[in-house]
Amino acid sequence: MVDAGALQRDMIELSGDEGRHAAVVKRIRVGERVILTDAQGVGAECEVVSVSRQGLVAEVRVRRFEPVAVPHLTVVQAIPKGEHAERAVELLTEIGVDTIVPWAASRNIVSWRGEREAKALQRWRSTAHAAAKQSRRLRFPEVTTLHTTAEVADLVESAELALVLHERAVERLVDSALPESGTVVLVVGPEGGITDQELTMLAEQGGRPVKLGASVLRSSTAGVVGATAVLSRTPRWT
Repeated sequence: MVDAGALQRDMIELSGDEGRHAAVVKRIRVGERVILTDAQGVGAECEVVSVSRQGLVAEVRVRRFEPVAVPHLTVVQAIPKGEHAERAVELLTEIGVDTIVPWAASRNIVSWRGEREAKALQRWRSTAHAAAKQSRRLRFPEVTTLHTTAEVADLVESAELALVLHERAVERLVDSALPESGTVVLVVGPEGGITDQELTMLAEQGGRPVKLGASVLRSSTAGVVGATAVLSRTPRWT
């Protein structure tokens, strides 16, 4: 990742942690093609012209731009346990989710407090960053701070459409009419399920309970499947 100003030049120097990682860990060599981006939608396909242990220099061959996607997709993800959390963030990033919101749901098995919250949030953001590079996204997703249920309810209220995954819902997600613009919020509960109080609070702000199918999925899986179902029915995937 480089700053926007560097992307305006014909020769771009990649240094610092990113440069050392590319040169020493990834072992990128002269003549290879790399894609550099500012993570905000601007990028360039470049050819590496020199490499050192401190980084590399690449010459721009093709400039690219990734527009802001519509509708915007925000996934509110109750915190999964262990490695499932990072895996969920990784896959949500790879499929194209725009914003990932960690949720302090009542029945979360894992809770973030104090230093643990800061470290866990940094892992989520690092995972999203790495997955965005792996999937060659030019516009990286935002991973927000931890949200309370009240804060999630505010997101639901402001969304063009808000869907709450729930195994007892009557409506199917695939039958929901999606907006052409604005923000779609998809709320994913914890392994223990969303409480009746949480469901009521979200429904009062416009959240519509929907189900994916007959099977009950892990929290970390449900978000990815639900987001895929949404994105596949928008112009973003057509």
